[in-house]
Amino acid sequence: MYFGCPENLLRGVSDFRLWRSGRDRNACLCGGKFSARPAVAPFLMKEGGGRRRFVRGIGVLVALMAGATSSLAVAENMRVLRVAADPNNLPFSNERREGFENKIAELVAQDLGAKLEYMWWPQRRGFFRETLGAGRANLVISVPAGFERVLTTRPYYRSGYVFVYRKGVAALTSFDDPRLRQTKIGVQLIGDDGFNAPPAHALAARGIVENVRGYTVYGNYANDSPPSAIIRAVAYGEVDVAIAWGPMAGYFARRESVPLEINAVVPESDGPMLPLTFEIAMGVRREDQALRDGIQQVIERRNAEILKILDEFGVPRLALENPKKESDHVVAR
Repeated sequence: MYFGCPENLLRGVSDFRLWRSGRDRNACLCGGKFSARPAVAPFLMKEGGGRRRFVRGIGVLVALMAGATSSLAVAENMRVLRVAADPNNLPFSNERREGFENKIAELVAQDLGAKLEYMWWPQRRGFFRETLGAGRANLVISVPAGFERVLTTRPYYRSGYVFVYRKGVAALTSFDDPRLRQTKIGVQLIGDDGFNAPPAHALAARGIVENVRGYTVYGNYANDSPPSAIIRAVAYGEVDVAIAWGPMAGYFARRESVPLEINAVVPESDGPMLPLTFEIAMGVRREDQALRDGIQQVIERRNAEILKILDEFGVPRLALENPKKESDHVVAR
């Protein structure tokens, strides 16, 4: 997921059966080697020899084509699932394959009988252009359902923003809680231009500004999992409460030495134009409908295992609004 904030996504190769050899898909086998020339040429274009030579040639041709068909079938079955992912973005993914997206990718590849490979790319602006768009990958494990830059599956989980605070503090669940006017609050900021996530907009609409501190989701990439800084700030007392994307907050809150609590922000939207929950799907290139449909079947077959992975990583989940309905397009920023 894009540094823990689905709306930051709003700012692969077309063929799932990638040939690892890199040879021309239209080449055929002649004498056990790939050649750009049609295998039929030595037999159907040779002059003279009469009926017997022609029949003998046809027999050789049939045998050769049978061998070619078998070899091509083997090549077609050498499938590669190349996932675009961030190498330093737990709990979602890292190059040591420790994130929940890594675990889900392994499950999907295993079910499809494919070899799993990664296209590692920091999830900054341009992520989709440089990965799926450039043909370097064919799958992203987590995108907002209906995200218009890709072809998405149906959503496989839904999560939202949460309050994070030290254990022992009375529960926080609403932006209208009067304590928010008197306490230090950490919010996530997206992008180098300080683009604000929904919680920052919700607080600003209530005039809660002076006591708010921003934590960029990009952070210092020299550190492990830069977005976790906002959760660490609660544990260290830099802020009293953080409002952060649930999957990231749930994972890091349970790993701090200071006991922390998390509570979902309610209601699930702050007015009609500011959603605080998002349904998450998998995304492929827009022309890869067959791959999308195959992955959708995996999601349905392995749903219980996928949800178990999410639970093991502390991802706070909400009920899907309509899991069988194709999602509407989300406008990309």
